[in-house]
Amino acid sequence: MFSTVAAFAMLWAAAFPAGDPISYEAAVAADPVVMESTETPDGSTDALAELTAEQAELMARDPDWSAHASLYHAGGGGATGNDSLGCRPIAMRTIATDPRVIPRRTRVFIRETVGIRLPDGTVHDGYWYASDTGGAIRGQRVDLYTGHGRRSMDPVMRFNQRRLTITEAGRFDGCPPAWETASN
Repeated sequence: MFSTVAAFAMLWAAAFPAGDPISYEAAVAADPVVMESTETPDGSTDALAELTAEQAELMARDPDWSAHASLYHAGGGGATGNDSLGCRPIAMRTIATDPRVIPRRTRVFIRETVGIRLPDGTVHDGYWYASDTGGAIRGQRVDLYTGHGRRSMDPVMRFNQRRLTITEAGRFDGCPPAWETASN
C-alpha cells in the first residue's frame, strides 16, 4: 500500500511541478468564475459592495451582543398568532429575544444575514426587529422568525444553533415594518 501511495505522489510531483507560490488575492483575481459570480453556493450574494453608509458603519462597529441563534416558523407546530407586541410577525425581520438583554422594540443589525438571497429573490439587508419573546429565550439567545412552514427556514438554516454578532441599530415604534419599508 505504501509503495502505491509513494508512486502516486512521485507521479503527481512530476506531472505538476511546484513553482513559486502565488497569493490568494492573485489566484482569485485570475479566476474569471469568481469575478463574474455574485451569488455564493450558500445562497448569499456579494452584498458588501452595495452597503449603505449606515450598514457599512454597523459592520465596522464592535457588536453590542453575541447571541446563540435558533429559528422558528409559523405552522406545523411552529409559532402561531401575534408576537409579544401584539403584531403579526414579519418573516425574516422579527426576532424573539430576552428583553432583559435585547429590549423589545430594538432594531438590530445582524451582519451574518446581510446578503442572504431570500425565496422571492430579494436580498436581506441585515436588519431585524426585536418584537417577540419566548419561554426558551433566556440570556444571550435569539430566535429568528423565518415565515410559514419549515421550508421558510432554508435561507438561514446555516445560522441555526450558531452564534451571531448583533449590533443595535436604533428603536422602532408600533409594529415591525414590512419589507417595503424595513430599511428605513
